[in-house]
Amino acid sequence: MKKHLFLWIVIAIILASLFQSVRVAGSKIAMIDYTTFVEQVNDHQIKEISIAGQVISGYRTDGTSFSTVIPLPDRDLINQLINAKVRVNGTLPEQSSEILQAIGYWLPIIFFIAIWIFVARQMSGRSGGGGRFSNPFSIGQNKAKQFSAQDVKTTFADVAGCDEAKEEVREVIDFLKNSAKYRKLGGQIPKGILLVGPPGTGKTLLAKAIAGEAHRPFFFVSGSDFVEMFVGVGASRVREMFSEAKAKAPCIVFIDEIDAVGRRRSGASTGGNDEREQTLNQMLVEMDGFSDHETVVVIAATNRPDVLDSALLRPGRFDRQVTVGLPDFKGRFEILKVHTKKKPLAQGVDLMSIAKGTPGFSGADLANLANEAALCAARNNKDKIEQSDFEYAKDRIMLGTERKSMFISDKEKEMTAYHESGHAIVGKLVPDHDPVHKVSIIPHGRALGVTMYLPNEDRLSHSKEYLESEMSSLYAGRIAEEIIYGFDHVSTGASNDIERATQIARNMVTKWGMSKALPPQLYSDPDGEGRSTSGVDGFYSSETLKQIEDEVNALVTSAYSRAKKILEDNMDILHAMKDALMKYETIDEQQIDDLMNRRPVREPSPAPENQGGTEGPDSGNTDGGSGGAAESEGPAGEKAGSSAGSEEKDTGKGGTDNKDSTEK
Repeated sequence: MKKHLFLWIVIAIILASLFQSVRVAGSKIAMIDYTTFVEQVNDHQIKEISIAGQVISGYRTDGTSFSTVIPLPDRDLINQLINAKVRVNGTLPEQSSEILQAIGYWLPIIFFIAIWIFVARQMSGRSGGGGRFSNPFSIGQNKAKQFSAQDVKTTFADVAGCDEAKEEVREVIDFLKNSAKYRKLGGQIPKGILLVGPPGTGKTLLAKAIAGEAHRPFFFVSGSDFVEMFVGVGASRVREMFSEAKAKAPCIVFIDEIDAVGRRRSGASTGGNDEREQTLNQMLVEMDGFSDHETVVVIAATNRPDVLDSALLRPGRFDRQVTVGLPDFKGRFEILKVHTKKKPLAQGVDLMSIAKGTPGFSGADLANLANEAALCAARNNKDKIEQSDFEYAKDRIMLGTERKSMFISDKEKEMTAYHESGHAIVGKLVPDHDPVHKVSIIPHGRALGVTMYLPNEDRLSHSKEYLESEMSSLYAGRIAEEIIYGFDHVSTGASNDIERATQIARNMVTKWGMSKALPPQLYSDPDGEGRSTSGVDGFYSSETLKQIEDEVNALVTSAYSRAKKILEDNMDILHAMKDALMKYETIDEQQIDDLMNRRPVREPSPAPENQGGTEGPDSGNTDGGSGGAAESEGPAGEKAGSSAGSEEKDTGKGGTDNKDSTEK
């Protein structure tokens, strides 16, 4: 604001001048010459006048006003006015007219200056933990939110599920507290730390915890805050942010979603892209410009490290990359403890079982789960959150609310029951498959039915046997319809199953090297989308493409044939499971075991009394690298669900790092 003081003064003077000119213009009266005035007096057109020195002003008989000036003293004027019966008034001389004029001139200026001081104080204040008000005259100023050491209350006690990431950043905290210990040995703290991981894993929370543990000032800014439509604004904001950070060193600067400004530079760019590159260039310069006594640690977060510019990732800028991945079983348990710490839990709530049933959940997902459970308990007027509330919350998050009011014909309901029974039976009998946890033909969200698999443990990689079993269970729903109703009467409910099974088979051949007929090399595009590059780049011959298709067809045919034989050999179980689903609508793991062992089906466990809740326990979510799958039939007959083998990102360890859930 101080930089624009002169501008504000100029604006105030201009406004005051306009105000004065408007006031003078508003007070002007029509001027007439003295000769005309005398003639109007003789013609009895003047009604009243006031004489102030040489200035005469007054009103005519028609009500209009006028003003004139006596050029020379006129001794006969008074007699003429009296003879014309004009009322004559006189005024005393104004002794303080110059003072009043000065006050009238300067008062508006003082008023506008007072307003400017008030606005300046408001805009320089803090709001909401360090936020700033928007200033139209300071578009290039820093937008980073500043938190003092006392404002940051987050500590490592509030962060769970990423113990390895916390250990990697502990020495940064120690350096900020005891920098002399490291400098004595010639050590230098990393200037930048890049937090990498899927959305919702707690990267921002971890950065705040670092500032809270170190008791140092914390600057928070998003990558998109730097780039504007005006050229040079982003670079200006970067300069000012780092200037303020250096002034408050030692401190921490956190840039969230840095890929918005740090994307890889291209050879030719124009317009907004050029502005983004200028901003990136300024950031590169600033991160390399710290002196030894300026202890500023830059922490950035992104879920797309592959798109960042290489100059940003080199040592001296972002020296370290810390992976904040999806939590494992123990991590999920610790996260649930954090999010339920301030929630009243009923006796018997088992967070361990909830953590086991949520593979692939991120920290944000688990926070949402705990919140949904609390909302469910509140809707049912409970004093404490029960286990059934958590089970209901998982169903609501994974599948949507039950749609028991949705009308489904008996024929379509029976076809759905056979379809889901086929998934469950094959899933139980193929090797190395996740256990079947629950089967339901109650519509959830957009799905008409669902078969849920709950893994016994988190899977970090998948074997060829597991993927082949997964394909067989995917085809089993379509096969069950074909066996019962004939090929001409199968529904479109298997469209998503077929798509996912085909993708697994194609990935096995083109990405994972699981074909004996082809050497283990990449036959798909490098971006991991699973498309063949031959059509664009011509990398492979037509013979190689033919081999790829033959291998994919062989895997699909083998999985289809195995699933069909299993169902044909267990037709009695297929019919019995269909009957149980038609009777109970939802069957749990114990009832499925009764059916698979050809025993009478026990009665279902009491359903939790939740508004819109589901019967029986819920299952875990699906995850490309963790196991569980939920398969459902869409309202238009399309299958919905998730599969461990479909379109996952390779983590470099043979596994996946994203939760893959598809509904159509």
